[in-house]
Amino acid sequence: MRYAIGLPNVKEYADPKLLVTLSVEAEASGWDGVFVWDHLLYREESNAVVDPWTSVAAIAEATDMVRLGVMVTALARRRPWTVAREAVTVDVLSDGRLTFGAGLGSLRDEFRLFGEESDERVRATKLDEALDIVVGLWSGESFAYEGNHYKVNPVRFVPTPVQSPRIPVWIAGRWPNRRPFRRAARWDGIFATHDEIAHNQTMSTAQLEEIVAYTRSHRSDTDGNFDVVIEGLTIGSDHRKEAELVADYAAVGLTWWVEKLGWFRGSVEEARERIRRGPPGAG
Repeated sequence: MRYAIGLPNVKEYADPKLLVTLSVEAEASGWDGVFVWDHLLYREESNAVVDPWTSVAAIAEATDMVRLGVMVTALARRRPWTVAREAVTVDVLSDGRLTFGAGLGSLRDEFRLFGEESDERVRATKLDEALDIVVGLWSGESFAYEGNHYKVNPVRFVPTPVQSPRIPVWIAGRWPNRRPFRRAARWDGIFATHDEIAHNQTMSTAQLEEIVAYTRSHRSDTDGNFDVVIEGLTIGSDHRKEAELVADYAAVGLTWWVEKLGWFRGSVEEARERIRRGPPGAG
């Protein structure tokens, strides 16, 4: 089991300097990863937003050990070849600490307001094509692609990622929608959310167990490494109870616990205090 903090890139957290500061404190406090949300807008136009990839690059430069990622990139509203370049750049900058997260995106307005296709079925096919393109361009070999939404003429991208055979890919899914979990089964991990779970809640072990069983039933490589990731909330004070809680989730397949941080559980200073107390069960 490994532990990360999940940082919004919106509202009070829409400050790259703050995101860097919190990430440095997380590394010093024993966390294994720092993952930043991906939003272009957030619900109300008055809500501030900062770019996640620029922020993660700054975090990479300021840290030495934590894994990094944008969790998760709404790939259907981005140019996949641009994302491929950004991801490799961060992987090189961080000496191979990037995990690549991808999903449909949760807010239709981020597509609709800019004339992008907002229909989930179309976005899903664009996501699948874009994933093939991103990974193909990471190879460093001549790559070409022709799909329903994207076309790439023969081209070669260098440098390649530091990580071999490539940067790990996690796919986001919101249960009970099954298609994202079948998609995730073809890649390196699932970042699982649940339709019944709000920002200030954690899914149950029974809910996670159902998700893991379904996803694994669609994996062809059952012996390969496959990460199972959820967001959760702990208070960071009763270490024994936290250790027991995490053990219950690990027993049903969890490999990464991401501590949800944001306005929905208090102030930025309270988030900082939770970070400083370290991962669940530490101490």
